[in-house]
Amino acid sequence: MPSHIMLSYQWDDQALVKKVYNRLKDDGLPVWMDIEGGITGNINDAMAAGVEDAAVICPFMTPEYQASRSCKKELNYAESREVIIVPVMLAENWEASEWLGLITAGLLWVDFRNAERDEENFEMCVKSLEEEIMFNAGHLLTVDEPPREEVDQAETPKICLKKKPGRSFRHALSQLYIHESDEQLIHPTTDSRNSVELSDTRGDQCYWEEIKGSGCKYYRNVVTNRFLGFDSNRNQIHSEASPSVSEEWLLLVDQTDQSHKRAVVIKNKRTGKFLAVQNGRFTGLTSYNGDCKWFLE
Repeated sequence: MPSHIMLSYQWDDQALVKKVYNRLKDDGLPVWMDIEGGITGNINDAMAAGVEDAAVICPFMTPEYQASRSCKKELNYAESREVIIVPVMLAENWEASEWLGLITAGLLWVDFRNAERDEENFEMCVKSLEEEIMFNAGHLLTVDEPPREEVDQAETPKICLKKKPGRSFRHALSQLYIHESDEQLIHPTTDSRNSVELSDTRGDQCYWEEIKGSGCKYYRNVVTNRFLGFDSNRNQIHSEASPSVSEEWLLLVDQTDQSHKRAVVIKNKRTGKFLAVQNGRFTGLTSYNGDCKWFLE
């Protein structure tokens, strides 16, 4: 049964990836890297075994990674085996294209573009990576609790990594969460819609299970099992018992953000509008501004 996290990288980035490997291992995650005992005997056999035993693979994406035949072979094999892919972006002002763009299309990448700026940035990047790995593959991984060390003075204990029930979305400016109210909306043509509200606290009904669709994602509330939707005519957010085109979403990295707090934008696929908050209310905007920024938690 797949059991580890495989780090896939181009040789130029080995030092950074080795640092990531050590950090993930210290936090109790089962991680595999070629230079850390991953390669024994025939290199192709060893790399194949690395993929076959992987619950998740993290490609560290750069133009050089995309140009590498070995990296292409590795990630293509992982995709063919339906290994969960959590992409990591290293390159500034660049987007994956060709074979790499095809494989990673629609996937939420983790922003490591400033990871080497200083230790604080590196730690925030690693935290984001760990959270995305656990969200996607936490049910497949056995995480060891970090060992307790005796120290002379009190230190903040490491948090044992656990899979969250779903994604929660906190608005960057208002600090409010998307919350399923479980109250029926008054609508002229349907009585199947419930209201979705903004909450200043993150309760169970603020978590949304992410379900992959055809070129989109659906978000189903983990408590009510209802799907997040958007009515463009009424400029209104709602939940539905069954998903339709109104409940199709795109989740994208907010590339303007420099905080490393897993900033995203949520875009309704049907209307092309960004989910935003203005004056304490949901709205859909046709162009991006700061009101459209959300943090994953």
